[in-house]
Amino acid sequence: DRPLEQVNISQIHAAMLSGSITCESIVEAYLKNIELNNQKGAKLNAIVTMNDSAVDLARQLDVQLLSSNQLIGPLHGIPVGLKDNIDTAGIRTTAASALLQNRIAQVDAPIYTRLQQAGCVLLGKLNMHEFAWGGTSAITHFGPVHNPWNLDHIPGGSSGGSAAAVAARMCCAALGTDTLASIRLPAAYCGVTGLKASHGLASIRDIIPVAESLDHVGPLCRSVADTAYMLQSMAGFDPLDPVSIKSAPGDYIGALMQPVNKLRIGLPTGDYFARLHPDTDQAVNNAITVLT
Repeated sequence: DRPLEQVNISQIHAAMLSGSITCESIVEAYLKNIELNNQKGAKLNAIVTMNDSAVDLARQLDVQLLSSNQLIGPLHGIPVGLKDNIDTAGIRTTAASALLQNRIAQVDAPIYTRLQQAGCVLLGKLNMHEFAWGGTSAITHFGPVHNPWNLDHIPGGSSGGSAAAVAARMCCAALGTDTLASIRLPAAYCGVTGLKASHGLASIRDIIPVAESLDHVGPLCRSVADTAYMLQSMAGFDPLDPVSIKSAPGDYIGALMQPVNKLRIGLPTGDYFARLHPDTDQAVNNAITVLT
């Protein structure tokens, strides 16, 4: 009974397989939200370039599902956005800079190729702090990104457009990049889940770099579960990426069902919890209570 743009990935897939919804209907629901929320000025300004082929791709995925009754991967029909420093063939990639405002890559970044193989539908490229060098997403050729919870506040950065778009239901999931906190800060500021996984677990080739030895690419989603679906699609060795690592394939989706009663939680002491804002102190202690 919930609007399509509020349903998580596993629920979307269950409804697709039952025939009650289509990829096209999901994409159209998100596109409507983009139209409502993404104008400049008083709106979020989270998306800088739309993918004009999104609906056509959704229709192709519907045909595939109808003919095989099988999902092609963990992201079949899932509307996603990409931070605008991730190369996409035929769609401009600018790093939110006037210097690159007309730059169109010739090939897709391997990380986007992986998402396509998993069945995603790219809705558009997401605004960011210029060249990923900042934590506000206010310094960008396309105008500042606004926080969907309060338009007068920043969404964090540098992946501010990614977090804002996910929080505002403008895409089901998004990719950001993180060198010094550029996934984690926007996730916290916008109230979504962001993951900076092990360095080299997912390819950073053909992503406009900040510092290769520190750069990560990772998902931003509305839940931990959706993040697992994204990571399942992203992780893997890239022999042409000098920092890519070989690791045993992880079952991140399966891990969601593992029992947690034997896990132990470590809590730091001393200055770590000193001088917290009362709201932060209460939120942290509430979370500790839930986890316990």
